[in-house]
Amino acid sequence: MDKSKSAKKLRITLIKSPIGAQERHKLTVKALGLKRLHMTVEHPDNPSVRGMVARVAHLLKVEEVQA
Repeated sequence: MDKSKSAKKLRITLIKSPIGAQERHKLTVKALGLKRLHMTVEHPDNPSVRGMVARVAHLLKVEEVQA
């Protein structure tokens, strides 16, 4: 596979607690697979994940990485 066309991923880290946040924000963080502060997960870079990240961007740190 050509490296220039390799799939991108998003490395998402929970940096702020969702305690006190709206219930829908807590559920979005949980759906991303984040359970504890400073926990990091990787997801494919697609519109559905980008939308989830946009909703709770104030709680997260997001980095783009090459898969």
